[in-house]
Amino acid sequence: MFVSGFTIVRNALKFDFPIVEAIRSVLPLVDEFVVAVGNSEDDTLALIQSINNPKIRIIETVWDDSLREGGKVLADETNKVLAALSPDSDWGIYIQGDEVLHEDGYPAIRSAMKKYLQDTAVEGFVLKYRHFWGSYEYLGDSRQWYRREVRIIRNTGKVYSYQDAQGFRKGENEKLNVKEIDAWMHHYGWVKRPDYQLEKRKNFVKYWNSDNWMQRNSAKVNQFSYDEATSLKRFEGTHPEVMKERISRVDWEFKPAKSSKLPIQDRLYKFLAEKFDWHPFEYQNFEEI
Repeated sequence: MFVSGFTIVRNALKFDFPIVEAIRSVLPLVDEFVVAVGNSEDDTLALIQSINNPKIRIIETVWDDSLREGGKVLADETNKVLAALSPDSDWGIYIQGDEVLHEDGYPAIRSAMKKYLQDTAVEGFVLKYRHFWGSYEYLGDSRQWYRREVRIIRNTGKVYSYQDAQGFRKGENEKLNVKEIDAWMHHYGWVKRPDYQLEKRKNFVKYWNSDNWMQRNSAKVNQFSYDEATSLKRFEGTHPEVMKERISRVDWEFKPAKSSKLPIQDRLYKFLAEKFDWHPFEYQNFEEI
């Protein structure tokens, strides 16, 4: 069994992405790790090179910034790195630059990839998510956060990145048939100093919106507040080992705002999820088998 890891990255230092931790969290599971380093305004390429692991293979790319609406450029870049995976690769483990895989899930991931290696009906695996907000101590706790997503795919050469690289598709927009793995991905995209978060918003919002939208909402783009979250809960678990040093460098104070009252439908959804593990009307970017 040959396993590849893959990711894309651009301006990791400028926007304070935990890309080194992301890559290191996957390295123990893979035989190669392919990184598409886009044209950056900082030393992102040198940062990836500094990991200095023989499994890592870097391809340099140029982002097509004309692919703006809907985050299409992110899928375009992900497809470039997908095409660069070894043809001998059986599985591909994808991780985004603000995600870190918890090592507690390694045994389950290894077991699942081996168990279903010859079962081609299984086209990938979904991992469970924790979305942190403003601090490493708080999680987003409303239905706006996706619970699971495809992060391991069977490397058939026919799978492609979907929309803004949130997930994957095959054929004519067909969802992948997947199994869930008892493994957790930690999403840290909303945990950084507010000034870094503002710069990230100002840069990345253009990939989801037109020039007209940008002009109408310029004031909104140029402000950011962690008070935007509607519901948070304190995180009682552990972070991945590779995150310890980064967490120790926290240099901002986060005080969660008083959560605004959730709409009644969201409160009902939350009750059903917590009480019965039932998630009615939940959008799934995959077909679970």
